[in-house]
Amino acid sequence: MEIKSFVFNPIQENTYVLWDETKECVIVDAGNCSAREDGALAEFIAENGLKPMMAINTHCHFDHIFGVEFLRDNYGVKFAASSADNELLRSAKEHCSMFGIEPYALPEAIDIDLASVEEVRFGNTVLRVIATPGHSKGCVSLLHEESKTLFTGDTLFRESIGRTDLPGGDYPTIMRSILGKILPLGDEVTIYPGHGDKSNIGHESLYNPFVVEALNGEVNFSN
Repeated sequence: MEIKSFVFNPIQENTYVLWDETKECVIVDAGNCSAREDGALAEFIAENGLKPMMAINTHCHFDHIFGVEFLRDNYGVKFAASSADNELLRSAKEHCSMFGIEPYALPEAIDIDLASVEEVRFGNTVLRVIATPGHSKGCVSLLHEESKTLFTGDTLFRESIGRTDLPGGDYPTIMRSILGKILPLGDEVTIYPGHGDKSNIGHESLYNPFVVEALNGEVNFSN
């Protein structure tokens, strides 16, 4: 599986294009929100002869969904996200206003509910869907087992974690997701987060302060 990352919109969100030898591709967390960003994404797709199959979202905060309608309109793809984030879709324009950002074309409904599927496929590639709530109710992580690659959205960052003070966020829940769902995948798994640089689980187990304090028993999120 090949990966191309873009940093889009005023929140500096990571958008990922994933593809394999079949040239089928998916776009994870399409955050493009201007003609320039739309053009950069479309140019990459065209130059590499890719065929978009799906817009997949780790969660539905506005900075991660700006580009979904562009992909729907231009490539006829379906939008995959967890229905547990439906409220975030309904309130996305309001949340844009709270951050002083002009709403782009925002989707109003999902086509494929990631809360009810175990995996998504494109070409010869399989991504396992792992529920990792806490940053939002519907957060998921996407695991490509063959390459030991995990797209964590805003659940786990390099040496940090996602905010839990936004609608749908809960600190104990995000820590249980990280400790119970992500860390057991293994130290060698590379993580591609929704913001910032990539990392790996081994690094986060040693240097992420939120993870370290939990592993050291300084806090308990088991209940």
